[in-house]
Parts: sequence; structure tokens; C-alpha cells
Amino acid sequence: MSSNLNFYIDGAWVAPLGEVKTIAVKNPATNQEIAEVALASAEDVDRAVQAAKKAFETYSQTTVEERLALLEAFLGEYKARFKAIGQAIQDEIGAPASLAQGAQAGSGMIHIKTAMKMLNLVKFEEELGESRITREPIGVVGMICPWNWPANQVMAKVAPALAAGCTMVLKPSEVSPLDAIIIAEAIDAAGYPAGVFNLVNGDGATTGAAITEHPNVDMVSFTGSTRAGVHISRAAAATIKRVSLELGGKGPNIVLDDADFERAVKGCVRGCLENTGQSCLAPTRLLVQKGRVGEAIEIAIATAEKVKVGDPNDPDVRMGPAASEMQYNKIQEMIELGIKEGARLVYGGPGKPEGLENGWYVKPTIFADVSNDMTIAREEIFGPVLCIIGYEDEDDAVRIANDSPYGLAGYVSSADVERARAVGKRMQVGAVQINGAGIDFRMPFGGFKQSGNGREWGLHGIEEFLEVKSLVV
Repeated sequence: MSSNLNFYIDGAWVAPLGEVKTIAVKNPATNQEIAEVALASAEDVDRAVQAAKKAFETYSQTTVEERLALLEAFLGEYKARFKAIGQAIQDEIGAPASLAQGAQAGSGMIHIKTAMKMLNLVKFEEELGESRITREPIGVVGMICPWNWPANQVMAKVAPALAAGCTMVLKPSEVSPLDAIIIAEAIDAAGYPAGVFNLVNGDGATTGAAITEHPNVDMVSFTGSTRAGVHISRAAAATIKRVSLELGGKGPNIVLDDADFERAVKGCVRGCLENTGQSCLAPTRLLVQKGRVGEAIEIAIATAEKVKVGDPNDPDVRMGPAASEMQYNKIQEMIELGIKEGARLVYGGPGKPEGLENGWYVKPTIFADVSNDMTIAREEIFGPVLCIIGYEDEDDAVRIANDSPYGLAGYVSSADVERARAVGKRMQVGAVQINGAGIDFRMPFGGFKQSGNGREWGLHGIEEFLEVKSLVV
């Protein structure tokens, strides 16, 4: 078992202050400890914040060209460590090798490239007659990240903040800290000035709280559960800092009557099961016409049966374990609750798949006869559980889709793209993917309602870290 007991603060790897408290990192595929990390105290966080505050004085004054050169160097160092980052993600959260070495590690690199492209589009200064509007880096940013897409979520914050001219203190999830440590090594090798980027490991109750409440942290960028987002908002209010939240989702997927039905249903099932369902934008509510629910069930089951569950090292595996015992137990509780509330279990169900008793493996699960007031249709399960819901007509489908406390991602399928766009505009979500469209990292990403506020990715992701100033003559 490896040990990662230091933090990256002010351009160096330093030991924690005072008594060292640690937490084990476990591989969920085996439930074996693979590493341990130190938990940062409030004093450790303060040391990191002070380093970031000092570095901001000069880094905030760098030119776009200087920041682009540093991002280019960072990109090269990230590429050099790409395989190691993917392996760390595979070990930390049990992501299959194809996913860990593909979209998981790859998305982090895309965020650097996107930040570089978008940086040239930012209007840092605009003239309005004799007056001017300037956009300036907000200051020290506290970043608190989740475990489900670790490199992606880290880089969705770090890359645009570096582009904007901010300095930062990053706390990755204690479940998945190892890839963030490698990313810190890449930033160090890229030659960023000391204090621009700082990494502290720890839990939410101590380390996360210290970041959120610190008076010299000018902004908190958080990705995680809605419950935690509420807590962070309250804690940050005392110092009136900006808070950007990317929270939970309960993705509605509307298949309209003219859609390629089989393709749309298959895509929904695959999207729901990807990353073991541990994605905030997963399409977990499949909305089809009531007369075609039976057909949707058949297609969904046939699709789920082809998704191999098992050892992440197996190249044929497409679904690994849940990321932790806690997450496994939550998924099981929700599956049991779905059965208790009267949803019809048509595939999967409680317990572990046969032959996979050692890790935190979950059965791909499909429910039919789901009403939108059931708990499994309203709460984020964060597991490979699909709810099939029937609707009467297009208006009814939109009503069901919007009848949710969440509003992160939505999906629409139709043979008529303009019709799909019109339905998408009626959906109360921050992003809509039409006809199985993939991710576009240039587009803003964020939520409505209890899915959060603020936007990440693309040009909007950089602007989130900027303050607007008027210079009036």
C-alpha cells in the first residue's frame, strides 16, 4: 500500500502541520486498501490559502500569452502522465480500463485544450465610448471535487481558473485523491509559480469546511450532492463569497413518437449504466409513449444483458463496481425501496451479480410501471438503475420531465431535429442532448433548480472565475 501523506502547497510537497490523521483509499473491485492520504486540518488549509493569496498578486497580472504558454506546458505534462492518471482512476473508483484510460482521463486533457481555445475569446476589456468594462480574475478559489469523474471534475475547475488568472486550493474527494496528486505533479513540472495551485487532501467536515469558511477564499467551486451544496452555501454566506455549484440530477430522456425508437432506448440504457450509473447527468428516467412501454422494456433488457459487469482489468468489461461500500449500500436501499413502492422490477435487482461477491458490484437494474412520484423517480440514486415511465403525449412528457427538484441534463430523441429542439427548450434543465449527441466541452454545463448554479466548461467556465469592473470617464 502506497502512502501519500504530503500536501502540495506554495510550490512544494510539505508535511501536514501537527498530528497527522490519515484515511485509507480502497479499490472497490477488491475492497483492498491501496493507499492512504493525510487529512488536512484548518491550519493546513490556511497555509495553502495564504500561499494562494500571495501568488495572486503577481499571477493575476500575467498576460493571456503567458497563461497560454503555461497551459501548453501543463498539457504536455498531463499527456506524459496520461496512463498513470487513468490507472489511478481505475484503482480508486473501479472504473473499467476502457473508461478510465478513455473518457475519464481523457476528459481532463480536453478541459486544458478547451481552456486554451476559449481564453482567446474572453473579452478582458471592452470600450464603451470613453468608459471601459474590464473582466478580472476573482482571486483565490477553493475547489471541492467529487469522486465519480475525478480528473474531469478537477480539470473542469482548475484549467479555466488557471486561464482566468486565479490562484486556487483544491480538495479532491478522499475516495479518489490519487489522480489529483498526479495532476499536481504535472502542474509543478509545467513551471507554474509557487502558490498558484495548491492541493490539500481531506474530508468535507474538516478540510472542506475550512476552505468554504476561510475569509481569504474569494470563491468556492463545488461539485457533489445537493445536500452538501446547501451546506456549503450556508457556510460561505458568512463571508459573502461567490459560490458555484454543480449538483445532482435525475436526467429525463424523452423518446418522441417519431424517433428511432430502438436506437434511442439502447442509447438511454447504455448512458444510464456507464460509470456504474455514477454520473450526475445520467439519463435515469426513460420517458416513452404508454403504448410502447412493453417494447421499451424488451429493448432495455436486451441491451443491459450485453453489458458485461466485472473486473475493471478485463478489457471486455463495461461496468465495474460501485465506488465504495457506502455507495453500494445506498444503491441497494433505493432498489429495495423501488420494489416496496410498487415499481415492477424487470431486470437486475438487489444483491451482487453472481461470481462477484468480493467487490462492491451492483446488478444493472431496470424498473417499469414507475410513476413520477415514486422515490426512485425523484431522488438521485447514483447507480445503474433505470426507471421507465409512460407518457400520454408530448405535453405530458415535458410535464413529467420537469416535475423534478433537479434540472441538470435532459435528453430528447426525434426524427425532426427542430421538434426536438423545441421540446428541449421547454425542459427545465441546463443542458439538453438531442438524438444521442455526445459531449461538447465548448458548451456551458450546469443546472437549474436544485442541480446548482453557475456554469462550467467552455467560455462560460472561464468567465465564472472573473469579476466585472466598470471604468467610467
